[in-house]
Amino acid sequence: MKKYQLDLEVEDNRMVGPGVTLLTLRNDKGLPDMVGGQFAEIQVPSARVLLRRPVSIHSIDKEKSTVEFLIQVVGEGTASLAALKVGDTVNVVLPLGNGFSYRSTHVARPLLIGGGVGVAPLLFLGQELAAHGIRPVFLFGGRNEELILRKEEFMKYGSLFMTTEDGSAGEKGFVTDHSLLLDSESFDRIYACGPTPMLKAVAHWAREHETACEVSLEHRMACGIGACLCCVEDTADSGNVCVCKEGPVFNIDRLKWFN
Repeated sequence: MKKYQLDLEVEDNRMVGPGVTLLTLRNDKGLPDMVGGQFAEIQVPSARVLLRRPVSIHSIDKEKSTVEFLIQVVGEGTASLAALKVGDTVNVVLPLGNGFSYRSTHVARPLLIGGGVGVAPLLFLGQELAAHGIRPVFLFGGRNEELILRKEEFMKYGSLFMTTEDGSAGEKGFVTDHSLLLDSESFDRIYACGPTPMLKAVAHWAREHETACEVSLEHRMACGIGACLCCVEDTADSGNVCVCKEGPVFNIDRLKWFN
């Protein structure tokens, strides 16, 4: 898929959770085609930060020519992005990487699992699935309810189940502990994004239940094109590969998580 370097205008930038901002960018000339699971490299408006920041594409509105990003503020670079004002211009390279493969497979009953800000690419994926007449099920986890982000928005496209470590919403525990959903429903594919320990737990659950599964890996991706070798993952079929170029989405069968 062709990559574009665009100067986009900030249409909105607001906090939607503890330390998480929703950045909305607009291009009056329209946006290129993208798929759920791909990401962008966003230039940081700070002279002291040289590298762009990789951020999952959260949502697309083609009629308004807007793209949304969920950004967790963890350092100077992301803090600078969170401080962008309406009307500012930011340079973005997109779309990068490979997304979830629902387009090339027959999916009827998908389960989308996210943890923390890892829910970000699952909204765009949910929108795509809904546009094709597929109503997904979302299963999200967090330390508490406040960290389950944008619940109302996800519920526009599918049903939402939650787990929280403190029991403040949904079932208490981790996503793979949600017995009400996982013991009573069946799914033909799982798509997941979040912290690596969560992804590994989901992958083991999927393999145990013979369910196809794809995960979006969270790696440091400095360049986004496979040149800097910051995001190498050792795979079972191809050896060391760059997550930014061959991923960030991988079928779990390619990962060395089951030895």
